[in-house]
Amino acid sequence: MRDSSADNSCSSPRTPNLRQRRRSNEIPPEILKSNGTILLVNDKFKYKSMWIRAYSSLWMLAFVSLIIYMGHLYIWAMIVVIQIFMASELFNLLRRANQDKRLPKFKLLNWHFFFTAMLYVYGRILSQHLVNTVTSEKIFYRLVSNLIKYQMVICYFLYIAGFVWFILSLKKRYYKYQFGQYAWTHMILIVVFTQSAFTVANIFQGIFWFLFPALLIAMNDVAAYFFGFFFGKTPLIKLSPKKTWEGFIGASVATMIAAFTFANFLGRFQWLTCPRKDLSTGWLECDPDPIFKPEYIPMPEFISHWIPEKEIAVLPVQWHALWLGLFASIIAPFGGFFASGFKRAFKIKDFGDSIPGHGGFTDRMDCQMVMAVFVYIYHQSFVVQHDYSIDVLLDQIMRDLGFEEQLALYTKLGQILQERQLMHI
Repeated sequence: MRDSSADNSCSSPRTPNLRQRRRSNEIPPEILKSNGTILLVNDKFKYKSMWIRAYSSLWMLAFVSLIIYMGHLYIWAMIVVIQIFMASELFNLLRRANQDKRLPKFKLLNWHFFFTAMLYVYGRILSQHLVNTVTSEKIFYRLVSNLIKYQMVICYFLYIAGFVWFILSLKKRYYKYQFGQYAWTHMILIVVFTQSAFTVANIFQGIFWFLFPALLIAMNDVAAYFFGFFFGKTPLIKLSPKKTWEGFIGASVATMIAAFTFANFLGRFQWLTCPRKDLSTGWLECDPDPIFKPEYIPMPEFISHWIPEKEIAVLPVQWHALWLGLFASIIAPFGGFFASGFKRAFKIKDFGDSIPGHGGFTDRMDCQMVMAVFVYIYHQSFVVQHDYSIDVLLDQIMRDLGFEEQLALYTKLGQILQERQLMHI
C-alpha cells in the first residue's frame, strides 16, 4: 500500500525532489504498486542479477584484499575515496538541474564544507600519528606541532569562509532551495564523517578491528541473499521488499559461525592485530595483545576418545567475536532497512550505480556505518585496558605539549631526580 503522502507528492508539480525524466536508479512503478510482495525467490530475473552481483563482488574482494595487504595508510586512503563517492551520491539526491544552472559555483560550496570537515575530523584523530611520523629534526617537529596546535582554528575559519560564501551567494526566488541544500549538506557531513571517524580509529587500533567487522557484514549480506534466493517465502519488512525471515535467520546463524572461525584465523597474523602509531607503511611486529594469544581448552572425554587431539586452541578474541557477530546479524541490518526506507521516500532504487548489481557506494556502506561505531565503542569499553602506564603518559605528553614545553618538562624532571638522589646520599 502506498501511503497518502507519497500520492500527494506525486501529484504536486512543485515538488523539488522529483524530475520529469526517470533516473536509472528510480523505482519502477510495478515495484511501488507491489506493496513489497515481489520476493527474490519469485523474481524471474534473479539468476541474471545474481551473476552480475557475484562478478562485481569478486572484483571488489580482489581490490579490497590488495589495499588491506598494503597496510593502514592505504586503507585510510580507500576510506577517503569511499567517502567522496558517498558524499557525491547524497549531494546529488536533492539537486535540481534547473536551479543549479542559475546558481553558478554553488556546487563547490558543498565540497568546501566536505573537505573542511575532513581536515577537522582526521586532524583530530591522526594528530599523534603525524607527530610520530616526522623526523627528529627540530624544524619539522615544530612545524607539525604548530599545525596540530592551530588545526582547530584553521578549520573554524575555513568553515566561516564557507558560511560567508553561502550568505553572499543567496539569490531571490532561490532562498528555499539554497537553505535546503545547506541543511542537507550538514546532515550528509554528520552521517558520512561520524561513521568514517570511528572506522579510521578502528583501523589504527589494528587492521583486525576494521577487517573483521567488515567481513561479518559482508558474510551476513551474502548469506541473507542466498538464503532468501533459495528459501525466502516470508516477507520480513515492507521497507525492503526482497528481505525475508528465512534469509534473516539463515544469515544470523551463518554470521555467528563465521565470527567464531574468522576471529581465530585473522587473530593469528601480527600485521593485522598490531596497532599503528604513526603514518608509515612498513610491516608491523609487536608483542601480541593477550586476547590474541591462544588458550588451550581440554576436549570433553566423549569427544577426545574418538579424535587424537586432547585440547583445542581458542583465542580470547573469539569470545568477543561472538558479540560482534550477534550485533552484525541482528542490529546492523537495520542500517540497511533505514537506507531502504530512505530510498523509498525519494522513490529511487539505489543511491547510485557505481557498482553493478549493488547500486552505489552508499548502498554498500549502510550496515557498515552502524557496525563501525559499535566496534569502536565495544573495543574501547571491553577490550582496551585503560591504565596510566608510563607509555600512556608519554603519549599524552607528546600529544599535548610542544617541542619547547617538552624540553622544559624533561629538564625539570631531571632536576627533581637529581635532588632526590642527593637526599638519599
